[in-house]
Amino acid sequence: MACTSCSTGSNDGTPRGCKNNGTCGTDSCNKLTVFDWLSNMTLPGGQEPFDCVEVRFKNGRKEFFRNSEKLQLSISDVVATEAASGHDVGIVSLTGELVRVQMDKKKVDYKGEIPKIYRKATQKDIDIWQEARNREEAIQVRARELAIALNLEMKISDIEFQGDASKATFYYTANDRVDFRQLIKDYAAEFKIRIEMKQVGFRQEAARLGGIGSCGRELCCSSWLTDFRSVNTSAARYQQLSLNPQKLAGQCGKLKCCLNYELDTYLDALKGFPDMDTKILTEKGDAYCQKLDIFKGLMWFSYANNPAHWHMIKADQAKQIVALNKQGKKIAQLEDYVEEVTSTSVEKKFENVVGQDSLTRFDQPKKKNNKNKNKKRRKPTKDKNE
Repeated sequence: MACTSCSTGSNDGTPRGCKNNGTCGTDSCNKLTVFDWLSNMTLPGGQEPFDCVEVRFKNGRKEFFRNSEKLQLSISDVVATEAASGHDVGIVSLTGELVRVQMDKKKVDYKGEIPKIYRKATQKDIDIWQEARNREEAIQVRARELAIALNLEMKISDIEFQGDASKATFYYTANDRVDFRQLIKDYAAEFKIRIEMKQVGFRQEAARLGGIGSCGRELCCSSWLTDFRSVNTSAARYQQLSLNPQKLAGQCGKLKCCLNYELDTYLDALKGFPDMDTKILTEKGDAYCQKLDIFKGLMWFSYANNPAHWHMIKADQAKQIVALNKQGKKIAQLEDYVEEVTSTSVEKKFENVVGQDSLTRFDQPKKKNNKNKNKKRRKPTKDKNE
């Protein structure tokens, strides 16, 4: 569920947040928050503070603005910023010299033209902004109904109002190209605002909506991940994972982003292995690789005429055999290089350290109950004649 109270104003005009103590990622109110470790340091004499600030909007959207009016801004201040038409309202997320570092990281030229900050948001600005945010959920439901009425194969995933409530951006997902010219006319007539349609990918939609992954944690894309790198099935092959689409796909329907997290480590480990399609030449016949264990450095080969019987050898020995084959030499047989597996059975002993019953108490057969002991002794009855 999307957090409906993030970035909205309270009765006193200040943002009340989502009240999740910094753990909310569905509205990205704490997504990649930068700690200003330069806030307690003074600038050298004669140097003016950096005149650009970072402002956060809905769903973690961050943009840079120039503080041309030299306002005294600090983090979490609500400001009115320049927009294409009218003004927008956002929250200051970073100030000072760290903004210059962020702009260099995102390759934004701070010497060029950058939109300006008009003023600190007034109470009227915050009231209009809050009212517009409260309308988004109802408008989203109606927008989906209008799209279904036109038989358009698209999904309205989210709506974002501009701060002055004069414009709304409709985020949608679709598999193919959609002709929504009539839809924009219906939206403009229904909602009486300017409409902008913006298509997002399925990964971006999952990031905006949020959720819990198969690992039991919040989705990476909605909590900390900002760039979406391409993921293909070769990443699963390198990690010896089963090519099951249901297990490899995330909630967005695409391959999981976490398949790339350990890929570099696996690629470095595979440098010590021959290729999977490497063929070993022996006098007994050609042998092909069937399986490998990256962590233990083992490979399994089988002869072409007996693919069901596998022989386990070390990766270093396999590279030596391949080097001999390149010199035109053949080994006698794979059996000479087979790695023997020694299985040692370790007996586990459990000690009763807390005064509990023995762990093997259920392994012992139950004793037969003596029927004579279980029967209640009957009291002797007096003879009526006595």
